[in-house]
Amino acid sequence: MTLETCSAMLQEHDPDRFGAVLAAAPQSRDKLLTLYALNLELARAPFQSNEPMLARMRLQWWIDRLAEMGQGTAPPSHDVLGPLWQVWGEAAGSLVPLAEARERDCAREPFARPGEVLDYVNATAGGLMWAAAKALGASDASRDAVLAQGRGQGLAAWLGALPQLQSLGLGLLDDQPQQVAALAQAGVDALAAARAARRTVPRSAAAALFAGPGAAGVLGQLVANGGDIGAEIAAVSPFRQRAALARLALTGRWWVWGIPASTGACL
Repeated sequence: MTLETCSAMLQEHDPDRFGAVLAAAPQSRDKLLTLYALNLELARAPFQSNEPMLARMRLQWWIDRLAEMGQGTAPPSHDVLGPLWQVWGEAAGSLVPLAEARERDCAREPFARPGEVLDYVNATAGGLMWAAAKALGASDASRDAVLAQGRGQGLAAWLGALPQLQSLGLGLLDDQPQQVAALAQAGVDALAAARAARRTVPRSAAAALFAGPGAAGVLGQLVANGGDIGAEIAAVSPFRQRAALARLALTGRWWVWGIPASTGACL
């Protein structure tokens, strides 16, 4: 039950957020580290069984443990819940909605409408980013900016994984390119809205809003190619990854400049 375990998980499975943790103020890193490790566990819990009922039971275990922590009950020995309890204490109970947002994954059903995808992304990626930002000092004045940034980041991640999701029957019921392009445009608009409201976000919360250097590119390219998920998306170079994290650490800049829909996106 150590923070090193959470760090290793994040470094392997969520390198963008791991980089953001390292760019955060030292006193904030443990909260982000344990929160993001929890998010990894919640994201994969519904997929540890092919049976929807068993998947729901596995997710419910996490919901129950977080709820108990919120009532002051220490969790059982666990590589993630132990450090989470040490760092968050009873405040871990506020993270129950992040677990509940994953209930839809247990059903193994595709999304019938783009609006359902937006609701899912708002609850998962948006909820996670808001929890992280609050832990780093963001107030309600920042909420709209944080949730918009989370929506943009979440849509980029979901759309980037859409070919794999479609093959598993977990993507869009109707994956017409115009549906995909509309979701990508919604992500572009969300990142732009977050940038416009950036002054409401305190510098202390900058690391929580980092969306990774490739998020805007995924969205912009899908808009530009009309929502063709079969088209190759340009990968982010290691240099750009390092540059984005260095800029975050040195300047606190988490927002994206220039997301032209016709030519792709750039940071």
